[in-house]
Amino acid sequence: MESELPLCLIENVEGQLRANQKALEILSAINQPVVVVAIVGLYHTGKSYLMNNLAGKRTGFSLGSTVQSHTKGIWMWCVPHPQKPDHTLVLLDTEGLGDVEKGDNQNDCWIFALAILLSSTFVYNSMGVINQQAMDQLHYVTELTDRIRSRSSPDQDDGVEDSAEFVSFFPDFVWTLRDVTLKLEANGQSLTADEYLENSLKLKKGASEEDKKYNLPRLCIRKFFPKKKCFVFYPPTEWKKLSELESLQEKELDSDFVKQAENFCSFIFSSSKAKTLPGGIKVNGARLGILVPTYMDAINSGTVPCLENAVTTLAQQTNSAAVKEAAEHYSEQMVQQVRLPTATLQELLDVHAACEKKAIAVFMEHSFKDHELQFQKQLMVTIEEQKEDFLRKNEAASLSHCQAELDKLSESLRESILHGAFSVPGGHSLYLEARKKVEQDYGRVPRKGVKPRRPRRRWLRRKWS
Repeated sequence: MESELPLCLIENVEGQLRANQKALEILSAINQPVVVVAIVGLYHTGKSYLMNNLAGKRTGFSLGSTVQSHTKGIWMWCVPHPQKPDHTLVLLDTEGLGDVEKGDNQNDCWIFALAILLSSTFVYNSMGVINQQAMDQLHYVTELTDRIRSRSSPDQDDGVEDSAEFVSFFPDFVWTLRDVTLKLEANGQSLTADEYLENSLKLKKGASEEDKKYNLPRLCIRKFFPKKKCFVFYPPTEWKKLSELESLQEKELDSDFVKQAENFCSFIFSSSKAKTLPGGIKVNGARLGILVPTYMDAINSGTVPCLENAVTTLAQQTNSAAVKEAAEHYSEQMVQQVRLPTATLQELLDVHAACEKKAIAVFMEHSFKDHELQFQKQLMVTIEEQKEDFLRKNEAASLSHCQAELDKLSESLRESILHGAFSVPGGHSLYLEARKKVEQDYGRVPRKGVKPRRPRRRWLRRKWS
Protein backbone atom coordinates (compact mmCIF):
# COMPACT_ATOMS: atom_id res chain seq x y z
CA MET A 1 0.00 0.00 0.00
CA GLU A 2 1.45 3.34 -1.02
CA SER A 3 0.55 6.78 0.23
CA GLU A 4 -0.35 9.35 -2.40
CA LEU A 5 1.27 12.11 -0.37
CA PRO A 6 3.70 12.23 2.56
CA LEU A 7 2.13 11.65 5.95
CA CYS A 8 3.50 12.51 9.37
CA LEU A 9 4.82 9.32 10.97
CA ILE A 10 6.15 10.80 14.22
CA GLU A 11 4.56 14.03 15.36
CA ASN A 12 6.53 16.63 17.31
CA VAL A 13 4.08 18.57 19.45
CA GLU A 14 5.62 21.01 21.89
CA GLY A 15 8.74 18.91 22.18
CA GLN A 16 6.83 15.63 22.69
CA LEU A 17 7.24 12.93 20.06
CA ARG A 18 4.34 10.59 19.32
CA ALA A 19 3.45 8.11 16.58
CA ASN A 20 0.68 8.99 14.14
CA GLN A 21 -1.90 6.18 14.14
CA LYS A 22 -2.98 6.79 10.54
CA ALA A 23 0.60 6.38 9.32
CA LEU A 24 0.95 3.17 11.33
CA GLU A 25 -2.21 1.83 9.66
CA ILE A 26 -0.68 2.46 6.24
CA LEU A 27 2.46 0.59 7.28
CA SER A 28 0.43 -2.31 8.71
CA ALA A 29 -1.03 -2.96 5.26
CA ILE A 30 2.41 -3.33 3.63
CA ASN A 31 3.50 -6.97 3.58
CA GLN A 32 6.44 -6.38 1.25
CA PRO A 33 9.97 -5.87 2.59
CA VAL A 34 10.70 -2.17 2.98
CA VAL A 35 13.76 -0.20 1.90
CA VAL A 36 13.80 2.67 4.40
CA VAL A 37 15.73 5.80 3.47
CA ALA A 38 15.90 8.52 6.14
CA ILE A 39 17.49 11.93 5.70
CA VAL A 40 18.65 14.26 8.47
CA GLY A 41 20.54 17.52 8.62
CA LEU A 42 20.29 21.16 9.54
CA TYR A 43 17.07 22.86 8.51
CA HIS A 44 17.03 24.54 5.11
CA THR A 45 19.76 22.39 3.62
CA GLY A 46 17.59 20.94 0.83
CA LYS A 47 16.69 17.58 2.41
CA SER A 48 13.10 17.55 1.14
CA TYR A 49 14.14 18.24 -2.46
CA LEU A 50 16.25 15.07 -2.55
CA MET A 51 13.47 13.00 -0.98
CA ASN A 52 10.93 14.26 -3.52
CA ASN A 53 13.33 13.20 -6.24
CA LEU A 54 13.54 9.72 -4.73
CA ALA A 55 9.74 9.57 -4.81
CA GLY A 56 9.86 10.55 -8.49
CA LYS A 57 7.92 13.74 -7.79
CA ARG A 58 8.57 17.47 -8.03
CA THR A 59 6.49 18.17 -4.94
CA GLY A 60 5.46 16.21 -1.88
CA PHE A 61 7.70 16.76 1.10
CA SER A 62 7.53 20.42 2.07
CA LEU A 63 10.62 22.36 1.00
CA GLY A 64 10.04 25.52 3.00
CA SER A 65 11.19 28.91 1.83
CA THR A 66 11.33 30.96 5.02
CA VAL A 67 13.74 31.19 7.92
CA GLN A 68 11.53 28.82 9.96
CA SER A 69 11.95 25.07 9.98
CA HIS A 70 9.13 23.69 7.85
CA THR A 71 9.13 19.93 8.53
CA LYS A 72 8.13 18.96 12.07
CA GLY A 73 8.76 15.47 13.42
CA ILE A 74 9.37 12.69 10.90
CA TRP A 75 7.32 12.49 7.71
CA MET A 76 6.82 9.31 5.70
CA TRP A 77 6.14 8.60 2.06
CA CYS A 78 5.56 5.01 0.93
CA VAL A 79 6.02 4.51 -2.82
CA PRO A 80 6.65 1.51 -5.09
CA HIS A 81 10.34 0.75 -5.37
CA PRO A 82 11.38 1.72 -8.93
CA GLN A 83 13.86 -1.16 -9.30
CA LYS A 84 12.55 -3.84 -6.91
CA PRO A 85 8.93 -4.72 -7.77
CA ASP A 86 8.54 -6.85 -4.63
CA HIS A 87 9.72 -4.06 -2.28
CA THR A 88 8.24 -0.82 -1.00
CA LEU A 89 10.38 2.31 -0.72
CA VAL A 90 9.72 4.14 2.55
CA LEU A 91 11.11 7.66 2.59
CA LEU A 92 11.55 9.46 5.92
CA ASP A 93 12.08 13.22 5.88
CA THR A 94 13.06 14.52 9.30
CA GLU A 95 12.67 17.80 11.08
CA GLY A 96 15.62 20.09 10.47
CA LEU A 97 18.28 19.94 13.17
CA GLY A 98 19.51 23.05 14.90
CA ASP A 99 16.27 25.06 14.85
CA VAL A 100 16.89 27.89 17.33
CA GLU A 101 13.16 28.07 18.15
CA LYS A 102 13.35 24.70 19.93
CA GLY A 103 15.68 26.00 22.60
CA ASP A 104 17.61 22.75 23.22
CA ASN A 105 18.94 19.85 21.22
CA GLN A 106 17.36 16.95 23.13
CA ASN A 107 14.56 16.79 20.59
CA ASP A 108 17.10 16.80 17.77
CA CYS A 109 19.03 13.95 19.37
CA TRP A 110 15.93 11.75 19.47
CA ILE A 111 15.02 12.61 15.87
CA PHE A 112 18.55 11.65 14.87
CA ALA A 113 18.45 8.39 16.88
CA LEU A 114 15.03 7.38 15.52
CA ALA A 115 16.22 7.96 11.96
CA ILE A 116 19.12 5.57 12.68
CA LEU A 117 16.85 2.95 14.26
CA LEU A 118 14.23 2.96 11.51
CA SER A 119 16.30 3.28 8.35
CA SER A 120 18.32 0.92 6.19
CA THR A 121 20.05 3.88 4.50
CA PHE A 122 20.81 6.99 6.54
CA VAL A 123 21.47 10.21 4.59
CA TYR A 124 23.20 13.09 6.37
CA ASN A 125 22.70 16.32 4.45
CA SER A 126 24.92 19.37 5.03
CA MET A 127 25.99 22.57 3.31
CA GLY A 128 29.41 23.08 1.80
CA VAL A 129 32.54 21.04 2.32
CA ILE A 130 33.43 18.79 5.24
CA ASN A 131 35.31 20.88 7.77
CA GLN A 132 35.46 21.00 11.54
CA GLN A 133 32.26 23.03 11.66
CA ALA A 134 30.47 20.31 9.68
CA MET A 135 31.84 17.70 12.09
CA ASP A 136 30.78 19.73 15.09
CA GLN A 137 27.26 19.89 13.65
CA LEU A 138 27.30 16.10 13.49
CA HIS A 139 27.83 15.80 17.24
CA TYR A 140 24.56 13.81 17.43
CA VAL A 141 26.42 10.72 16.25
CA THR A 142 28.66 10.87 19.31
CA GLU A 143 25.59 10.65 21.56
CA LEU A 144 24.11 7.54 19.94
CA THR A 145 25.46 5.24 22.64
CA ASP A 146 23.47 7.32 25.14
CA ARG A 147 20.32 7.08 23.00
CA ILE A 148 20.34 3.49 21.75
CA ARG A 149 21.09 0.17 23.40
CA SER A 150 21.61 -3.06 21.54
CA ARG A 151 21.02 -5.34 24.53
CA SER A 152 18.78 -5.14 27.58
CA SER A 153 21.36 -6.40 30.08
CA PRO A 154 21.88 -3.76 32.78
CA ASP A 155 25.65 -4.21 32.85
CA GLN A 156 26.01 -3.42 29.15
CA ASP A 157 28.75 -0.98 28.22
CA ASP A 158 28.29 0.00 24.61
CA GLY A 159 31.14 2.47 24.39
CA VAL A 160 32.59 3.80 21.18
CA GLU A 161 35.47 1.33 21.50
CA ASP A 162 33.03 -1.59 21.81
CA SER A 163 30.55 -0.96 19.01
CA ALA A 164 30.52 -4.29 17.15
CA GLU A 165 26.89 -4.93 18.06
CA PHE A 166 25.86 -1.51 16.81
CA VAL A 167 27.44 -2.20 13.44
CA SER A 168 25.19 -5.25 13.00
CA PHE A 169 22.03 -3.15 12.78
CA PHE A 170 23.16 0.35 11.85
CA PRO A 171 22.13 1.57 8.37
CA ASP A 172 24.43 2.43 5.49
CA PHE A 173 25.68 6.01 5.71
CA VAL A 174 25.43 8.54 2.86
CA TRP A 175 26.78 12.07 3.28
CA THR A 176 25.36 14.59 0.82
CA LEU A 177 27.25 17.88 0.53
CA ARG A 178 25.12 20.69 -0.88
CA ASP A 179 26.05 23.92 -2.66
CA VAL A 180 29.72 23.00 -2.89
CA THR A 181 31.73 25.64 -4.74
CA LEU A 182 35.27 24.51 -3.87
CA LYS A 183 37.31 21.84 -5.60
CA LEU A 184 37.69 18.52 -3.79
CA GLU A 185 41.40 18.00 -3.43
CA ALA A 186 44.13 17.16 -0.96
CA ASN A 187 47.83 17.94 -1.32
CA GLY A 188 47.12 19.31 -4.77
CA GLN A 189 45.47 16.07 -5.94
CA SER A 190 41.85 15.93 -7.09
CA LEU A 191 39.64 13.58 -5.07
CA THR A 192 36.43 11.73 -5.79
CA ALA A 193 33.59 12.40 -3.39
CA ASP A 194 34.19 9.07 -1.64
CA GLU A 195 37.92 9.72 -1.37
CA TYR A 196 37.16 13.16 0.00
CA LEU A 197 34.94 11.66 2.69
CA GLU A 198 37.53 9.07 3.70
CA ASN A 199 40.20 11.75 3.81
CA SER A 200 37.97 13.93 6.01
CA LEU A 201 37.46 11.05 8.44
CA LYS A 202 41.16 10.51 9.11
CA LEU A 203 42.08 10.64 12.78
CA LYS A 204 44.72 12.73 14.48
CA LYS A 205 47.38 10.75 16.30
CA GLY A 206 47.62 13.10 19.25
CA ALA A 207 46.15 12.38 22.69
CA SER A 208 45.29 15.91 23.79
CA GLU A 209 41.73 16.92 24.65
CA GLU A 210 41.62 18.90 21.45
CA ASP A 211 42.69 15.83 19.47
CA LYS A 212 40.08 13.68 21.24
CA LYS A 213 37.37 16.21 20.45
CA TYR A 214 38.52 16.27 16.83
CA ASN A 215 38.59 12.48 16.55
CA LEU A 216 35.37 11.57 18.39
CA PRO A 217 32.76 12.23 15.65
CA ARG A 218 35.09 10.78 13.02
CA LEU A 219 35.70 7.70 15.13
CA CYS A 220 31.98 7.22 15.64
CA ILE A 221 31.21 7.51 11.93
CA ARG A 222 34.04 5.11 11.03
CA LYS A 223 32.97 2.50 13.59
CA PHE A 224 29.17 2.79 13.46
CA PHE A 225 28.93 3.03 9.68
CA PRO A 226 31.31 0.64 7.90
CA LYS A 227 29.49 1.30 4.60
CA LYS A 228 29.85 4.95 3.62
CA LYS A 229 29.15 6.96 0.49
CA CYS A 230 29.47 10.64 -0.38
CA PHE A 231 27.75 12.83 -2.97
CA VAL A 232 28.64 16.39 -3.89
CA PHE A 233 26.07 18.83 -5.29
CA TYR A 234 26.78 22.14 -6.95
CA PRO A 235 24.31 24.97 -6.29
CA PRO A 236 21.11 24.17 -8.23
CA THR A 237 20.51 27.76 -9.33
CA GLU A 238 21.30 31.32 -8.40
CA TRP A 239 20.55 32.06 -4.76
CA LYS A 240 17.65 34.39 -5.53
CA LYS A 241 15.72 31.47 -7.05
CA LEU A 242 16.46 28.92 -4.35
CA SER A 243 13.17 29.68 -2.60
CA GLU A 244 11.40 28.74 -5.87
CA LEU A 245 13.22 25.42 -6.28
CA GLU A 246 10.01 23.41 -6.08
CA SER A 247 8.43 25.23 -9.02
CA LEU A 248 11.48 25.55 -11.28
CA GLN A 249 11.60 23.47 -14.44
CA GLU A 250 14.56 21.13 -14.95
CA LYS A 251 15.91 23.34 -17.74
CA GLU A 252 16.10 26.22 -15.23
CA LEU A 253 18.40 24.20 -12.95
CA ASP A 254 22.15 23.83 -13.28
CA SER A 255 22.77 20.82 -15.54
CA ASP A 256 25.54 19.49 -13.29
CA PHE A 257 23.22 19.66 -10.28
CA VAL A 258 20.52 17.75 -12.18
CA LYS A 259 23.03 15.06 -13.11
CA GLN A 260 24.31 14.84 -9.54
CA ALA A 261 20.75 14.41 -8.27
CA GLU A 262 20.17 11.65 -10.82
CA ASN A 263 23.35 9.86 -9.70
CA PHE A 264 22.26 10.11 -6.07
CA CYS A 265 18.84 8.62 -6.80
CA SER A 266 20.35 5.88 -8.97
CA PHE A 267 22.70 4.88 -6.15
CA ILE A 268 19.92 4.81 -3.55
CA PHE A 269 17.66 2.72 -5.79
CA SER A 270 20.33 0.17 -6.68
CA SER A 271 22.36 -0.02 -3.47
CA SER A 272 19.97 0.57 -0.57
CA LYS A 273 19.03 -2.75 0.98
CA ALA A 274 15.84 -3.80 2.68
CA LYS A 275 15.57 -3.04 6.39
CA THR A 276 16.76 -6.01 8.45
CA LEU A 277 17.27 -6.74 12.13
CA PRO A 278 19.98 -8.86 13.76
CA GLY A 279 19.60 -12.48 12.77
CA GLY A 280 18.64 -11.56 9.21
CA ILE A 281 15.04 -10.72 10.18
CA LYS A 282 13.47 -8.93 7.22
CA VAL A 283 11.30 -5.95 8.08
CA ASN A 284 8.12 -5.38 6.10
CA GLY A 285 5.78 -2.45 6.51
CA ALA A 286 3.75 -4.16 9.20
CA ARG A 287 6.85 -4.90 11.28
CA LEU A 288 8.14 -1.35 10.82
CA GLY A 289 4.75 -0.20 12.08
CA ILE A 290 5.36 -2.18 15.27
CA LEU A 291 8.90 -0.91 15.77
CA VAL A 292 7.85 2.77 15.63
CA PRO A 293 5.53 2.77 18.68
CA THR A 294 7.88 0.39 20.50
CA TYR A 295 10.72 2.91 20.24
CA MET A 296 8.37 5.79 21.01
CA ASP A 297 7.08 4.08 24.17
CA ALA A 298 10.65 3.69 25.39
CA ILE A 299 11.52 7.32 24.72
CA ASN A 300 8.36 8.69 26.30
CA SER A 301 8.83 6.52 29.38
CA GLY A 302 12.26 8.03 29.91
CA THR A 303 14.22 4.92 28.97
CA VAL A 304 16.63 4.29 26.13
CA PRO A 305 15.29 2.41 23.08
CA CYS A 306 16.74 -1.11 23.18
CA LEU A 307 17.01 -3.14 20.00
CA GLU A 308 16.82 -6.44 21.88
CA ASN A 309 13.60 -5.40 23.62
CA ALA A 310 12.17 -4.05 20.37
CA VAL A 311 12.87 -7.33 18.59
CA THR A 312 11.25 -9.23 21.47
CA THR A 313 8.14 -7.04 21.26
CA LEU A 314 8.14 -7.39 17.48
CA ALA A 315 8.43 -11.18 17.75
CA GLN A 316 5.58 -11.41 20.26
CA GLN A 317 3.20 -9.30 18.20
CA THR A 318 4.25 -10.83 14.90
CA ASN A 319 4.03 -14.40 16.21
CA SER A 320 0.63 -13.76 17.81
CA ALA A 321 -0.59 -12.47 14.46
CA ALA A 322 1.01 -15.49 12.75
CA VAL A 323 -0.88 -17.85 15.08
CA LYS A 324 -4.15 -16.10 14.28
CA GLU A 325 -3.47 -16.11 10.53
CA ALA A 326 -2.46 -19.79 10.53
CA ALA A 327 -5.49 -20.81 12.61
CA GLU A 328 -7.81 -18.89 10.30
CA HIS A 329 -6.14 -20.55 7.30
CA TYR A 330 -6.75 -23.99 8.87
CA SER A 331 -10.41 -23.19 9.54
CA GLU A 332 -11.00 -21.76 6.06
CA GLN A 333 -9.38 -24.76 4.36
CA MET A 334 -11.32 -27.24 6.47
CA VAL A 335 -14.61 -25.51 5.64
CA GLN A 336 -13.73 -25.52 1.93
CA GLN A 337 -12.51 -29.12 1.74
CA VAL A 338 -14.76 -30.98 4.18
CA ARG A 339 -18.34 -31.83 3.17
CA LEU A 340 -20.17 -32.75 6.33
CA PRO A 341 -20.93 -35.42 7.16
CA THR A 342 -17.85 -37.28 5.91
CA ALA A 343 -18.30 -40.87 4.83
CA THR A 344 -15.79 -42.01 7.46
CA LEU A 345 -13.92 -40.56 10.38
CA GLN A 346 -10.64 -41.20 8.57
CA GLU A 347 -11.74 -39.00 5.67
CA LEU A 348 -12.06 -36.03 8.02
CA LEU A 349 -8.79 -36.85 9.79
CA ASP A 350 -6.94 -37.00 6.46
CA VAL A 351 -8.20 -33.53 5.48
CA HIS A 352 -7.34 -32.28 8.97
CA ALA A 353 -3.75 -33.53 8.64
CA ALA A 354 -3.31 -31.78 5.27
CA CYS A 355 -4.82 -28.51 6.51
CA GLU A 356 -2.76 -28.65 9.71
CA LYS A 357 0.43 -29.04 7.67
CA LYS A 358 -0.45 -26.02 5.53
CA ALA A 359 -1.35 -23.97 8.60
CA ILE A 360 2.02 -24.73 10.19
CA ALA A 361 3.71 -23.65 6.94
CA VAL A 362 1.77 -20.34 7.07
CA PHE A 363 2.89 -19.85 10.66
CA MET A 364 6.54 -20.60 9.87
CA GLU A 365 6.49 -18.16 6.97
CA HIS A 366 5.28 -15.25 9.11
CA SER A 367 6.86 -15.99 12.50
CA PHE A 368 10.39 -15.60 13.82
CA LYS A 369 12.42 -16.05 16.99
CA ASP A 370 9.96 -18.64 18.36
CA HIS A 371 12.92 -20.56 19.73
CA GLU A 372 11.03 -22.26 22.56
CA LEU A 373 8.10 -23.05 20.22
CA GLN A 374 5.79 -21.13 22.54
CA PHE A 375 3.65 -19.75 19.73
CA GLN A 376 3.79 -22.89 17.60
CA LYS A 377 2.49 -24.89 20.58
CA GLN A 378 -0.25 -22.29 20.99
CA LEU A 379 -1.16 -22.81 17.33
CA MET A 380 -1.29 -26.59 17.78
CA VAL A 381 -3.62 -26.23 20.76
CA THR A 382 -5.86 -23.91 18.74
CA ILE A 383 -5.91 -26.29 15.78
CA GLU A 384 -6.68 -29.24 18.07
CA GLU A 385 -9.63 -27.33 19.52
CA GLN A 386 -10.85 -26.53 16.02
CA LYS A 387 -10.45 -30.17 14.99
CA GLU A 388 -12.54 -31.33 17.97
CA ASP A 389 -15.17 -28.80 16.96
CA PHE A 390 -15.20 -30.22 13.42
CA LEU A 391 -15.51 -33.74 14.88
CA ARG A 392 -18.53 -32.68 16.92
CA LYS A 393 -20.08 -30.93 13.93
CA ASN A 394 -19.39 -34.03 11.81
CA GLU A 395 -21.20 -36.26 14.30
CA ALA A 396 -24.11 -33.84 14.52
CA ALA A 397 -24.30 -33.59 10.73
CA SER A 398 -24.23 -37.39 10.48
CA LEU A 399 -27.07 -37.75 13.00
CA SER A 400 -29.08 -35.02 11.28
CA HIS A 401 -28.51 -36.56 7.83
CA CYS A 402 -29.47 -40.03 9.02
CA GLN A 403 -32.56 -38.69 10.78
CA ALA A 404 -33.68 -36.85 7.64
CA GLU A 405 -33.18 -39.95 5.46
CA LEU A 406 -35.05 -42.13 7.91
CA ASP A 407 -37.91 -39.67 8.07
CA LYS A 408 -38.13 -39.61 4.30
CA LEU A 409 -37.91 -43.39 3.82
CA SER A 410 -40.35 -44.22 6.59
CA GLU A 411 -42.97 -41.64 5.58
CA SER A 412 -45.04 -44.09 3.52
CA LEU A 413 -44.84 -46.72 6.26
CA ARG A 414 -46.10 -44.24 8.85
CA GLU A 415 -48.90 -43.18 6.54
CA SER A 416 -49.91 -46.84 6.05
CA ILE A 417 -49.95 -47.38 9.81
CA LEU A 418 -52.01 -44.25 10.42
CA HIS A 419 -54.55 -45.28 7.80
CA GLY A 420 -54.85 -48.84 9.19
CA ALA A 421 -53.34 -50.55 6.16
CA PHE A 422 -52.02 -53.32 8.37
CA SER A 423 -55.20 -53.76 10.48
CA VAL A 424 -56.37 -56.55 8.28
CA PRO A 425 -55.93 -60.33 8.30
CA GLY A 426 -52.25 -61.00 7.56
CA GLY A 427 -51.46 -57.35 8.28
CA HIS A 428 -48.52 -58.17 10.55
CA SER A 429 -46.70 -59.96 7.72
CA LEU A 430 -47.37 -57.02 5.43
CA TYR A 431 -46.01 -54.67 8.11
CA LEU A 432 -42.80 -56.71 8.54
CA GLU A 433 -42.28 -56.76 4.80
CA ALA A 434 -42.74 -52.98 4.55
CA ARG A 435 -40.44 -52.39 7.50
CA LYS A 436 -37.75 -54.61 5.97
CA LYS A 437 -37.92 -52.58 2.76
CA VAL A 438 -37.38 -49.35 4.75
CA GLU A 439 -34.34 -50.92 6.44
CA GLN A 440 -32.94 -52.10 3.11
CA ASP A 441 -33.45 -48.70 1.49
CA TYR A 442 -31.79 -47.02 4.48
CA GLY A 443 -28.84 -49.39 4.18
CA ARG A 444 -28.28 -48.16 0.62
CA VAL A 445 -28.21 -44.47 1.64
CA PRO A 446 -24.69 -43.09 0.88
CA ARG A 447 -22.51 -41.02 3.22
CA LYS A 448 -24.43 -41.69 6.40
CA GLY A 449 -21.25 -40.63 8.16
CA VAL A 450 -19.83 -41.53 11.54
CA LYS A 451 -23.22 -42.06 13.22
CA PRO A 452 -25.07 -44.49 10.90
CA ARG A 453 -27.97 -45.16 13.27
CA ARG A 454 -30.41 -48.02 12.75
CA PRO A 455 -34.07 -47.21 12.06
CA ARG A 456 -36.02 -46.62 15.23
CA ARG A 457 -38.40 -49.47 15.81
CA ARG A 458 -40.89 -47.16 17.50
CA TRP A 459 -41.28 -45.35 14.17
CA LEU A 460 -41.73 -48.60 12.34
CA ARG A 461 -43.76 -50.66 14.78
CA ARG A 462 -47.34 -51.41 13.96
CA LYS A 463 -49.88 -48.84 15.12
CA TRP A 464 -52.73 -51.12 15.94
CA SER A 465 -56.01 -49.31 16.06
